Amino acid sequence: MKKDIVLFLFLLLLAGCGRRHGQGDVPEERFTVDLRLPVTPVKDQGTSPLCWVYAMLATIETEHIMQGDSVNLSPDYVARMYLREQAERRRLLPGRMVRNEPPVSLCGMSTMLIDLIQTYGLQHYDAYHRRPDVDYDVLCRKIVRGGDADRLLDESMGTLPRQVFWLGAVYTPLEFAHSVCTDDEYTALTSFTHHPYGRRFPLEVPDNHFHDTFLNVPLDTLMHCIVRSLRSGHPVCWEGDVSEPGFRSEQGFAVLQDEDRKVTATRRQADFEAHRTTDDHCMEIVGLAHDRHGRRFFLCKNSWGTGGRYRGFMFLSEPYVRMKTIAVVLKNGSF
Repeated sequence: MKKDIVLFLFLLLLAGCGRRHGQGDVPEERFTVDLRLPVTPVKDQGTSPLCWVYAMLATIETEHIMQGDSVNLSPDYVARMYLREQAERRRLLPGRMVRNEPPVSLCGMSTMLIDLIQTYGLQHYDAYHRRPDVDYDVLCRKIVRGGDADRLLDESMGTLPRQVFWLGAVYTPLEFAHSVCTDDEYTALTSFTHHPYGRRFPLEVPDNHFHDTFLNVPLDTLMHCIVRSLRSGHPVCWEGDVSEPGFRSEQGFAVLQDEDRKVTATRRQADFEAHRTTDDHCMEIVGLAHDRHGRRFFLCKNSWGTGGRYRGFMFLSEPYVRMKTIAVVLKNGSF
């Protein structure tokens, strides 16, 4: 029976689990899951802007599960290293230049996660995660004021373990990171018309602080790569716009208001240049599904906790992904 078995995903098990927006016109969507990759437990980024860390780490974790391995990685370790990097930069700059520096921030893009772990390493989730009372916004403001950043971070987040103990082996954080993910393991794709297809360019979005480059491909190619990666057993890290009225996190799905209108490269580009498509959020795409009308949806693992109809998972329609994707990160050889 396999893929032909219709799963009304979680509807019986999870009815009533999500909070309502008070919008009575939201349909009770029924989805058939055609493909779902295994995942680690859904996490909660809280009020932090660390979705890019959570989503890319989740993508790496699923890759390892598919290889018969199991690893659960610490977003807060990466956040700490990024804060420390910014603090060190400010410390070394002359005072007049520090005043012109942008505020300390934890905003970023999924590709930056790979850059950071190649430099600073990784920790296992159980070994290092923030205390419940940590407020990253407050922490950023304290770092701007200067002082001993390591001491501040120790007091706020807890002391860093010096080693990683995993499956009977002992690693340094950097050794552990390199065993989990290499710097040439993933490719970042995007699709816009203001750069030539087939070339890499630094994506012009505010959170691309490292000026990472993305391979520009036609829109149909981008969608084909996402589907092919999933069908070959590899997750996809998705980065895109979630400010649309049709993005309903509590109801567990996202659709465009004009779903039946064809999404073209020209239409995508117009929304991007008018800032109607913005780089808001990252999630891990872990599967494919369709609704009762046969329309394709992408199953995503979110990092907003286990609330909502599907306990932390969402379904994004194919037109939504075509229109509102900023970039994706895929395993080399998967597409």
